[in-house]
Amino acid sequence: MPTPSTKLNHRPSPPQRAEREAMGRALAPAWGWRLRDAGRAAHVEPAPEFQATTSQVCGLYPFTAGSGTPTIGTPVGRHQLWGEVVCLDPLAWLRAGLVTNPGMFVLGQPGTGKSTLVKRLVTGAVATGTTPIILGDTKPDYTMLVEHLGGQVIRIGRGLDRINPLDAGPLATALQHLTGADAVTLRWEARSRRLSLLMALATLIREARITNAEEVVLGRAIDLLDDRLAGEPTIPDVLHVLETGPDQLRAAARADTDAAYRQQTRDLVFTLDLLLSGSLAGVFDASTTRPLDLGAPAISVDISRVRAAGDKLLTAAMLCTWAYAFGIVDASTALADLEHGPRRSYLGVMDELWRALRGAPGLVEHADALTRLNRAKGMASIMITHSLADLDALATEEDRAKARGFAERSAITVLAGLPPRELARVGEIAPLTGPEQRLVTSWSAPDSWQPGARHPGRGKYLIKTGERLGIPVELSLVGAETDLYDTDQAIRPAP
Repeated sequence: MPTPSTKLNHRPSPPQRAEREAMGRALAPAWGWRLRDAGRAAHVEPAPEFQATTSQVCGLYPFTAGSGTPTIGTPVGRHQLWGEVVCLDPLAWLRAGLVTNPGMFVLGQPGTGKSTLVKRLVTGAVATGTTPIILGDTKPDYTMLVEHLGGQVIRIGRGLDRINPLDAGPLATALQHLTGADAVTLRWEARSRRLSLLMALATLIREARITNAEEVVLGRAIDLLDDRLAGEPTIPDVLHVLETGPDQLRAAARADTDAAYRQQTRDLVFTLDLLLSGSLAGVFDASTTRPLDLGAPAISVDISRVRAAGDKLLTAAMLCTWAYAFGIVDASTALADLEHGPRRSYLGVMDELWRALRGAPGLVEHADALTRLNRAKGMASIMITHSLADLDALATEEDRAKARGFAERSAITVLAGLPPRELARVGEIAPLTGPEQRLVTSWSAPDSWQPGARHPGRGKYLIKTGERLGIPVELSLVGAETDLYDTDQAIRPAP
């Protein structure tokens, strides 16, 4: 035990006096003051971290406030402000009552990762039993992913696979199981699709609408072939019956003589001949070589090979792909209603949307008729484009108004990096607050000229639904996604 003299003689050392003087004018060091009994620690362990939903964490830490992001669907990234996982799936959101229709519109500059987000949704759809159908892959962006998922890839082009525009596909199979009024209804549906697509292709070739009289004659020719042929009619069959001119077609053309009939159908015959011998030759002039497989986990129609042949062939390929795929959905629904097949749900991806719509006046109406009833068919649709300014390239104001309807009818709008002038137009479809506009604008252009700098908007998206505040989300790739979702492989230097 120390004596009183030792206590009185104890004096702080100079370093200790300096430390005590510093205590009055500075914050404590990270590990505490270097004084006796001052609580200095040589090692400070990090506090434990917990991650859970707000309904669970509130019992552990009752002051947590969540942002209310949806947890239904495919995980597409984390909320940029709160760090919560954000999930997205048009069909799942519709079933949960979060949206009123399964349409989704994706808008953003090239290089911001629009296809990456859609590929994540395609992967999630396969995992949850929904069949994605890539309705015309023009680059191709989705072929590698669909093959990796064990799906079917059809490559359209000269010397490759072909699609017969008049092929009813699974609709013909469904008709074999129907009787009575149901059979009549589906037969008229198949006829309507054949006639609508044939008219769209003729419009594309002619670069003008076909006349009412020509539409009547085409419809009667399809009816005749449907009665005469055991299989599916083709465009050469239609051309042959038009040139033959049976009595039924002359009556439809209101022609009393052979010369009057020839004069009435002359332009239509040349239009169909151009489909077979002009710029579209070798693609749509024979029977379908590889039907779409209803049982495949995913389907992609690769039309990248026809891209080099010009916009007309590419537009025709996209139109045929859309019609054929939506026919599959109709057939699947009809078979499920009759309990001759399982109830399936589909996710249709329509990339490079405006390339198909600007081919000729009137093509927007054809696409609008195909996509309008998706909700009743159990099909979600994702439409992707770079800018709403693409609408200005459409030929008529009527077409531009109908094309705007695609975006307006989509319950979900996803915005990647966009410039301010574009957001002004987007605001007419999806109302944006000031902070939301500034956030999306900040993603629109690199802030540095440094080579190899990452685009600031890469993998960042704002998800808008109606009048709700948008959800800013950032997607990070995991595992094999880095290679499967890469759309820049063609421009990378060889190793």
